[in-house]
Order: sequence, then C-alpha cells, then structure tokens
Amino acid sequence: MKHQNDNSRRDFLKKLTGSTAAMAIGSAALAGEQREKYIEFLSRQRYMANDNINIALIGAGIMGTQDTITALSVPGSKLVAVCDLYDGRLKEAKEKWGQDIFTTRSYKELLNRKDIDAVIIATSDHWHQQISIDAMKAGKHVYCEKPMVHSVDEGPAVVAAQKETKKVFQVGSQGVSSLGNEKAKQLLKDGAIGALNYAEGFWARHSPAGAWQYPIPADGNPSTVDWDTYISNTTKRPFDATRFFRWRNYTDYGTGMAGDLFVHLFSSLHFITESFGPNKIYAAGGLRYWKDGREVPDVLLGTFDYPDSQAHPAFNLSLRCNFVDGTSGTTYLKLVGSEGSMDVTWDSVTLKRNKSVDSDDPFMIEQMKRAGKPITSRKRILAPEEYTFAAEKGYLGGPYDHFVNFFTAIRNNGKVVEDSVFGYRAAAPALLCNDSFAKDTAMLWNPEKMQIIKK
Repeated sequence: MKHQNDNSRRDFLKKLTGSTAAMAIGSAALAGEQREKYIEFLSRQRYMANDNINIALIGAGIMGTQDTITALSVPGSKLVAVCDLYDGRLKEAKEKWGQDIFTTRSYKELLNRKDIDAVIIATSDHWHQQISIDAMKAGKHVYCEKPMVHSVDEGPAVVAAQKETKKVFQVGSQGVSSLGNEKAKQLLKDGAIGALNYAEGFWARHSPAGAWQYPIPADGNPSTVDWDTYISNTTKRPFDATRFFRWRNYTDYGTGMAGDLFVHLFSSLHFITESFGPNKIYAAGGLRYWKDGREVPDVLLGTFDYPDSQAHPAFNLSLRCNFVDGTSGTTYLKLVGSEGSMDVTWDSVTLKRNKSVDSDDPFMIEQMKRAGKPITSRKRILAPEEYTFAAEKGYLGGPYDHFVNFFTAIRNNGKVVEDSVFGYRAAAPALLCNDSFAKDTAMLWNPEKMQIIKK
C-alpha cells in the first residue's frame, strides 16, 4: 500500500537545507566522528478576538480549574457559571473568578441558561458521556477533558450527538494543538525519519499527588458533597470521601493510567501519523507501591499493533507508565523510522538521522574476499546528525493553542482536529488496555469502523 508519507531522503534534505530558519550551531565529537547540530525556532501568531464567548465550567477540580485559567487567558472568553458537586469548590470559584458568577450543583440547571455558549467538562470520567450529550443537545459547544468516555461502548453515542447537533466538540488532549506536534507531523510527512516502524511513550511520576493521592478537604462530608448525584449512574454505596476526591484510583469513576495518561500519547501519535489506531492491544502491570486501597495499577505496560494503512506503514507501539519511578517526572514520545528518530514534546522536536560512510575496516574486507564476496565498501552506523526544532521564547503552549482552536471553530462555524471521532479513536485503545489488563488477554479492535472484534 502506498502511504501518504512515502517521501525520499533526498526530498527531505532538500527542504531542510533550503530553510532559512535552520542554523548550524556547532559540531561535537562523538565516537570519533563530527556531528552537526541544527536548531530551528517555531513560532505562532498571536490570537485576537473582537467579541466574547461565554463559557461555563462543569467540574471545578484540579484539571477543570486549570482548563478555565487557560481558556480565560485567550482573548474573547468570559466565565459566567461554574458547576460542582462539592460546595467548597463553588466557594473557591467565586473567590477566584468573581462573586457575580453563577454557581450550582446541578449541571442541567447550568445548561438551561441562555447566556452560555460553551462548556468545559472536567468531571470524573464516568460523567463525560452523559454531560457531553446533554450539553450538545442543549445547544452548547463542548470542550471535554480526556478520555472522551469512561468505557468503549459509550463512544458511539457521543459521536452521534455531535453529528446530530453539529456543535463544536473538542476533547482535551491539549498537546494535539501544540507547535511540537505540528512540527513532528510535518517532519514525518517530509520523510525525515524514513518509514515509521516503531513508536514508544513513557510517563513517570513518583509523588503522592502525581499518583493521585490528592488532598481530602476537612469539610468533605455528606452535607457539602452531593454524593447521591455522583454515584447515580454507577454502583450505589455509602458516602466515601476518598472515592470522591481521589476518584482516579477507582474503576467506577476513573479509567486508570491508560485513560488518564496513555490517551495523551495516543492523541499525539494519531495526530502526527494521521492514524486511526491499533488493531491489537495487550496490557500488563500491577500495583507495586501505592497500596492505599486503589483498584488500578501503579505500573502499566501496553503494546499495540498498528496495521498498514494509507496514512502509514504497519508499526508497533510500546507505552509505559510508572508511578514508582525513582527518576520521576519523565514524559516523552519517540517515533523511530528506517532513517532516524524523533523525540516529541509539546514545545519541541529533536530529530536524529543516522548516516553511513565507506568502510575502513581491512579485516572485514579481507574476510569477505576469502568468502568469495569481494566488496569495496561496508556501511556502518555513525553518530547521528541532530536537528532541534524548539518553540520561540514566549510561546504560550499547547493547552493555550487547543483553546484557541476551539474558540476559532465556534466563531467560524468550523471544525477541530480532536473532535468526537478523533477523541474516540484515541480513547478506545487506552480503555481497551484496561480491559486487556483485567482479562489478561489481547483485545482486538477495528480502528476504522471503531468496533471491538470478537474472537
């Protein structure tokens, strides 16, 4: 199958050397060879707006608060309402954003307001599907935190609701809109690493907060928390402050490491490669350190087969997440091809390309002659050429760009990359990781039709 990124090494090098932005910044000795390093600075035009888009926040926890701060930093956005099931967060919202904002425990009361154009949904994962559908049917545009849904079977209903209502729906895997991802996509298409054959991603943490041991407010009790609403669509049980404030650790409400972190890596990878996703998923892991009553692993490994498609050749993906990592704080996505590799972050891309020269190994030449296979040269791996593409100083980041794209689509009646279909295709392999881990078996998936394949 012919792939969209079937470009020659010569084509890529011609584009690179023809760029006025690329500069040689010196060479370094490595393994006895010279290596040139190049850097190109990536930039983004400033965003301007002439009118306000009124937004509301549903779920004012850590991520919802950060999303709102980012959204309000984009010109032309205004917060008018906040919804949360914990009274303490509603009080903090007024202290942070003004006493005049409307606050409520009921998201449906918020959706009934005519002065709201768009909502940010940052609740626990088990409410994403229902609130997203209700919001779009109420005429609101939606920015929904990842993963888009809590289980694979919830995805089609969100896709159908967006198609029916024609509202702008964007999933919050913020790196998708970043300069780093955009540059990596261009480089891959230009043939910078040759034919893609392998990718890997890693997310490491080693702190209580990083491992979801969030603080539990002293006043978190049945009178300040609407527990009955919180569990109304899942297992009924008595009030449990730990389950409410540390919900990521429990399968009724969260989606574990795969849904919280793998999905970011899937989103970036799928954007860069234009892939629909893997067709085979297998996960392994365990609870190694944070034995605090949680129901999900703190070490998770996933392996994925990506089939040959029009967008890319067949390749393999390996993902790792470790909440017991002694080095801590490491996050990366690497794409490896037949001629080099790329390390991708939201702010930069480091491209390494191997090169080869004529052999000066007389022993090898003599052995080949004795074997009746005379040769004049032999290829060997040398220090790679290295190119760095980094965001200019003052870049506002991927999350900012993500909201810019969201608001632009609303104003222009346009589309976003990470819509419900893209979001579902990124969420599905992450959620199937959880199913694979629980069932101790490989899961088969049709990424184009977005369907589980029965064995």
